[in-house]
Amino acid sequence: MCRGSLHISCHLVLILGMATASNRVNVVLAQEHAEKLRRLADRTHVSPGTLARSLLSTALDAADPSPASVTALLDAMDGAFERAQAGSRDFKAGRYVPLEEF
Repeated sequence: MCRGSLHISCHLVLILGMATASNRVNVVLAQEHAEKLRRLADRTHVSPGTLARSLLSTALDAADPSPASVTALLDAMDGAFERAQAGSRDFKAGRYVPLEEF
């Protein structure tokens, strides 16, 4: 009986909790980072996606959301400013896909 109750509870969590709280984010890694992630996942016997989710969650928990910290983080990314400018030009030129189409 305890197992049945536990199973039902887990099932309800999956249906009610995770479905509404889950968000999907696609991340493209550079080749060297993708290879490092694969090697780490192999060593820890988990899928690369599971490990990536854990690493990203840990990094987000540690991140300071203040504007100065976010600006410093963005400034540290190679080519981020140039990519942001290119994205702005693409948007102004109509070269984008509305989020509703995803």
